[in-house]
Amino acid sequence: MPTNKNAQIRYKILDNCFRNKGKNFFIEDLISECDQKLSEINPDSNGVSRRTIMNDIKYMESSEGWEIDLLRLKEEGSKRVYYRYRNLTFSINNMPLNESDINRLQTTLQTLAQFKGMPQFEWMYELLPKLKQGGMDYHPSKIMEFDNNQDLKGIEHLGTLYDAIVYNKVLKITYMESFTNRKVFEIHPYYLKQYNNRWFLFGFYPETNKPDWNLPLDRIIEIKEIHKPYIFNTFIDWNDYFEDMLGVTKPENAGPEKITLHFYEKTAHYIESKPIHGCQKHKWIDVNTLEVNIELILNYELERFILSYANNVKVIQPQSLAEQIKLRLESGVQQYLPQYR
Repeated sequence: MPTNKNAQIRYKILDNCFRNKGKNFFIEDLISECDQKLSEINPDSNGVSRRTIMNDIKYMESSEGWEIDLLRLKEEGSKRVYYRYRNLTFSINNMPLNESDINRLQTTLQTLAQFKGMPQFEWMYELLPKLKQGGMDYHPSKIMEFDNNQDLKGIEHLGTLYDAIVYNKVLKITYMESFTNRKVFEIHPYYLKQYNNRWFLFGFYPETNKPDWNLPLDRIIEIKEIHKPYIFNTFIDWNDYFEDMLGVTKPENAGPEKITLHFYEKTAHYIESKPIHGCQKHKWIDVNTLEVNIELILNYELERFILSYANNVKVIQPQSLAEQIKLRLESGVQQYLPQYR
């Protein structure tokens, strides 16, 4: 029986009824109690049926439930039956996790445990081996996986940076600038963003007075805390900050531009089913060509996205973007030409 939210509420109501020694609860009373409580929570509730309550009782008595010891007692001088726990001190709220609970919990924890490096999930690595109770030791196979790279360089810094943002810590970071030169600088961290399986830190950089300065975590070598006042020098709404762009690169003073792209054949169907951005509008101009219109900031990530489809896409506008993509494609072709002719 699926244990949805309403079912869990009903189990608690029934549990209270079965423990009540001051009143005899017949099936009609159990239905009435559930109807009343559910309607208080949700006025649009349609109530519960006799069959639902009987199934709830059956589940609570089963090994998948709590194996409750429930008496069915006849009213004196009547054939009517009321329900009561044999032990009135018993409650499902005091019961350890059952088999079904453990199975669901382990599956959920295994899914969340993929967020390695995040401090708020560290407790799960200790809890998973401890989910062993009454001879039950469930290790369900993984049925969901996120697109991530646990071997990504710099992922070990994620927890430290997250903690620094939460507790307003100023950091001194040693960083590989241009992949060759080491640089040490101060940053007041504000935000972490993942894009294309890489993590980026955004924050205030006092040297340039830039509140949205960012750097990829895979180029960070060392992080140390600086004991000085934390500067919160921005009113950036990070939910809106990335609204008009792909990726994390926002050129200074850049605004969104109208972009028209033509995608061809199978790629066109892919782009139709998986839009580039939420602002995408598209139409088929013939059986093999999908015209896509978006309004985004022109940046490095957008160029990389377009180039990833090579001969299956063409930039119609703006002209500046079309020329830039053309130059990059021509440069790429040169890599395949003989060095000497």
